[in-house]
Amino acid sequence: MPSDLGTVQGEPLALYIHWPFCLAKCPYCDFNSHVRDTIPQARFGAALRAELAHEAARLGRRRLTSIFFGGGTPSLMAPDTVAALIADATTLFDPAPDLEITLEANPTSVEAARLAQFRQAGVNRVSLGIQALDDAALRFLGREHSATQARAALESARALFERITFDLIYARPEQTLAAWQSELHTALELAADHISLYQLTIEPGTKFEALYRSHSFTLPDEDEAAALYDATTAITAAHGLRAYEVSNYARPGSESRHNLTYWRYGDYLGIGPGAHGRLSLSDGLYATRRHRAPEPWAALVEQHGTGQTSQDALDPRERAREMLLMGLRVEEGINTHRFAARTGLTLAQAVDPTILHAALDEQYLTQTPDTLRATPEGRLRLEALLGALVL
Repeated sequence: MPSDLGTVQGEPLALYIHWPFCLAKCPYCDFNSHVRDTIPQARFGAALRAELAHEAARLGRRRLTSIFFGGGTPSLMAPDTVAALIADATTLFDPAPDLEITLEANPTSVEAARLAQFRQAGVNRVSLGIQALDDAALRFLGREHSATQARAALESARALFERITFDLIYARPEQTLAAWQSELHTALELAADHISLYQLTIEPGTKFEALYRSHSFTLPDEDEAAALYDATTAITAAHGLRAYEVSNYARPGSESRHNLTYWRYGDYLGIGPGAHGRLSLSDGLYATRRHRAPEPWAALVEQHGTGQTSQDALDPRERAREMLLMGLRVEEGINTHRFAARTGLTLAQAVDPTILHAALDEQYLTQTPDTLRATPEGRLRLEALLGALVL
């Protein structure tokens, strides 16, 4: 590992805090989440605070633009722990006046009842894992809440928080276009500032992968999925939401500031089991990673102050590839001047010129002296496009 002396003070910092525990493991989920009969609240709260203090000591007083409690299920955290971590972060770093503090929550009755306590703790934006507004779909997705509980949680969140968002999963087995249109209209009428809409995908190592391979269910074919996507774009636009990222829709000003840090390839500190980070130090940009398993991570923090297991320097080619992969997901695209400053390469040095010209001709990309953007058609094909474009 390099020396920790000296950081880049001018680059703002986002903070991600990972709470790894869930009530149950959803069959589609490949996140670092774990089910325990009893959640060791005190031990993991103390370990998160210790790791945060350790990182702040080596990074210095960076300007803090956002805090994001993710998981796992952060709404299973003790509200006092959330309050303590927010207080620590805003003391150890220099908080921006409009600091965004987001907490992910599930809409079970137990967790929804804690929303007021999280608001009092300092959270000012909540992200609800709704996933569906249909009870049969919720059972298929392995969720612990009902559609009625989801609506109640949304109503509670709207009364408590100025900014809320929630997730829905579509392109589910046997989901019709008409059913999705009705469900999405209902969702947007309940809370229409920001929404994340994901097509159901089969991730390796999940329960759904085994079920899908055994033909226990099928997913919509390519044409059906495209029709669902087109309907999603049309309905969100009709409600005044812009597709500012491939799967995220928001009214102007309601975009997730924390996630924009990732997509704009900014600095972020990740603490907690399995958390990743990208940090500018005096001698370069580094990728960091923590131990993935909760108990070994906590033991490392208790012994050494940190559960970090790797801190690897990213060379210009790696930085360019990552910035392209992230930046073309967003509607605003990539600023060419920031790209050169952040990566050490020009865009021309980072992409295949033949593929770039073809993508421009097909209107999958647009380019000006200042920006490179993917069009809506390009973002629809982004995975294949990036695989060919990025050197």
